[in-house]
Amino acid sequence: MVLGVGMGHEMPSWFVFNFPYLRGDSRVFSIAEPLARLGLITAGALRLGCYDPPRMLEGKKIAVVMPGYFAEKTIKKTVDDISREVADFIILVDDCSKDKTVEIAKQLGITVHVNEKNQNYGGNVKRCLQYGLDAGADIVVQLHPDYQYTPRLIPAMAAMLTAGHYDLCLASRTSGKGALTGGMPVWRYLANWGLTNVMCLMLGTYHTEFHTGYRAYTRELLSTVPFHSFRNDFIFDNEMLVAALRYGFPTCEVTCPTSYEADASSIPFKKAVIYGFQCLRLSALHLGWRLITRMRGQRILRRDAMPQ
Repeated sequence: MVLGVGMGHEMPSWFVFNFPYLRGDSRVFSIAEPLARLGLITAGALRLGCYDPPRMLEGKKIAVVMPGYFAEKTIKKTVDDISREVADFIILVDDCSKDKTVEIAKQLGITVHVNEKNQNYGGNVKRCLQYGLDAGADIVVQLHPDYQYTPRLIPAMAAMLTAGHYDLCLASRTSGKGALTGGMPVWRYLANWGLTNVMCLMLGTYHTEFHTGYRAYTRELLSTVPFHSFRNDFIFDNEMLVAALRYGFPTCEVTCPTSYEADASSIPFKKAVIYGFQCLRLSALHLGWRLITRMRGQRILRRDAMPQ
């Protein structure tokens, strides 16, 4: 949607996105009135009561999906920080929590689904992604409702994908200086850093973190990658990443502040060790696939790769 401007021109869509005319927001006048005096926008743009900005970003529908499990203390805080000017759909899929996660979520005006039985982490994320697709979203943002990751990065992550250059965006906790100051245990930070660097070598791509649960996917990627066939445990997220690489989908990342508060969820140490070995195995298999593909002189293009 565009706004009329003086001299018979139209307001570009980027202006509307960066300077939304929010009904009842007094800050609008500090931007709009000087521009109106200069003839850069029409008086109609100042009629705030008649303008309701669309939530779609660059014409794309955005779904924020949250795999919920015992998140009663953080779900409201998480949802409150999700920009309704960007998110067209906010969906929680609860994995049989025994607390009040579902009860609280239903009071927040979001879509709530409850699994009939526990699906484990990966199984629950699969359902989240599918619900996002079923809602008609063009971009699906996967966000944990424990507030370990800030929801305020959703517009940035979605914008990275709507530009058309990337299909998967990771929110990295370790690319900045906030991981340790945010409360990440030192042993977890060092393990994350070491494992990520080894994986970079084997996967043939570079990211500062592969172990974040905060990700965004395009509809094209989710419709191409057979994610329902992947595992139901914590390795699921990296199976998605490797599949994206194998199918030729470009990836990117943003820096994400992290918060390891008492209410934030965290993988137990034993499962973390198992997950680490799973990452190494997955990366080694992809390295072998890369070498065989190169020896055959093949070039992998989008949708051309066949799952093994």
